[in-house]
Amino acid sequence: MTHSLETAEVSRRTQYSRMILMGVSAFVVNTTEFVPVALLSDIAQDFAITPAETGWMVTLYAWIVAAMSLPLMLFTSKLERKRLLLFVFVVFIASHVLSVFAWSFQVLLISRVGIALSHAIFWSITAAIALRVAPVGKKALALSILATGTSLAMVLGVPIGRVVGQWFGWRTTFGGIGVIAFIIFMLQAKLLPTLPSMFEGSFRKVPELLTNPLLVCLYLFCFLAFTADYAAYSYIEPFMRDVGAISENLVTFILLLFGGAGLIGSVMFSRWGEKSTTNLLLISTILILLCMVTMLWSVSSLWLLSLNTVIWGTAMMLLLLCIQVKVIMIDVNAQDMVMSMFSGIINLGIGTGAFLGGYAVTHISLSSVGYVGAVIAGLALLLMIFMIQRFPALRHASD
Repeated sequence: MTHSLETAEVSRRTQYSRMILMGVSAFVVNTTEFVPVALLSDIAQDFAITPAETGWMVTLYAWIVAAMSLPLMLFTSKLERKRLLLFVFVVFIASHVLSVFAWSFQVLLISRVGIALSHAIFWSITAAIALRVAPVGKKALALSILATGTSLAMVLGVPIGRVVGQWFGWRTTFGGIGVIAFIIFMLQAKLLPTLPSMFEGSFRKVPELLTNPLLVCLYLFCFLAFTADYAAYSYIEPFMRDVGAISENLVTFILLLFGGAGLIGSVMFSRWGEKSTTNLLLISTILILLCMVTMLWSVSSLWLLSLNTVIWGTAMMLLLLCIQVKVIMIDVNAQDMVMSMFSGIINLGIGTGAFLGGYAVTHISLSSVGYVGAVIAGLALLLMIFMIQRFPALRHASD
């Protein structure tokens, strides 16, 4: 009797360990996507190129994830999940090794392509794996741990990656991510069970989903919002250094604030998100627009910049969580495909924002990136107002 109780306890402990492992995996994968933003000036200096040219690291990565998320999800749909996840991490680790030894910026971009492809597959299978390895009755906790890992990438991963890069060089940051990924790979091999694919779907579902006008409008809104955000955020590090003349340590502090604000957004969403999703979407869009407009004005004061950053980071997390809830409920029978396309749209926006921000830096000025973001955020706000008027479902208090 005692032995069976011990076995059950070990089994439950293992299940919790698996859930946490998936959260840590999400943390590492998301950290490497965003950490170049914090190291843009150092990488540019190392390869004797401009920050705008270095921004291609963000653009190329995001566009590859956008283009390949759905095709790779369908291409790998029948593969056993544990083996697929381990293969994804092998590519992820090998690509980071190439980043460390990149002898030219072109080679660094090639290494980012490998990481982006592994990212695309990772996010198409991770939520389903987390749900399957969770203890009975803990599925919501599994998704919460995954979301926390994603949030902590901005809160801790990006600022820590910047500090390591400042002290030991940007290559050490990528090397450190590769080492952590290898440890995670070993734990995945040891802890995860065999997970046969349960996916049932095909490309035929895509045209059907894209005939839904509300879903199309939500995707377009999401694209505009993330384009606006990353037109400014992609160049926030050189913007603070060169336009605001802010010290290295304070730049790190502001990046930490931006990530931490995401946790405030998560708490606010857990409090009001269920009943006021549309209102929160509208408010967060207005706040993002205001933060973009006042970005140049606020950089002259650390207090104003800090306030602007906290509002901006909170609003972006609120917007992401609210739009995710709206999108995932459009078709409950095709949520995996809807979310794969959603991830692709977000990354399309990230890449386009980084591209437009880079264009502005090159052809207008570094100080203009906030205004470029504001114009696109204004379009997102107009689309949100149109959707609220056009679709009655968005006006319901608890939709």
